[in-house]
Amino acid sequence: MKLILRILLSAFAVLLLAHFLPGVTVASYTTAIIVAIVLSLLNFIVKPILTILTLPVTVLTLGLFLLVINGIIILIADHFINGFTVQSIGWAIIFSLLLSVLQSIFFSLLKEDKKGK
Repeated sequence: MKLILRILLSAFAVLLLAHFLPGVTVASYTTAIIVAIVLSLLNFIVKPILTILTLPVTVLTLGLFLLVINGIIILIADHFINGFTVQSIGWAIIFSLLLSVLQSIFFSLLKEDKKGK
């Protein structure tokens, strides 16, 4: 149940960001749910591989290259999902940063709710 709630909250964050960022569009809430699922899978499978392959650059940039890796993950999701478009790597990085912030806020609210029960 917790996983489904996290995916729905992530999908809501994707929709919210697509509404406010002009470089990102999402066709529907169903597409946003698919984006949330695909992003979680890509972060689980592809991101560790990219991080290891680009470790020297990441160390030289003091970790800032991880922002580019996150943007690349967003663009990969854009490539595979119809109805989800990101105009450039810049918008992908901004989307990734803001999505992380929103997910942190939403998931922390979810944890606080469980403590109260």
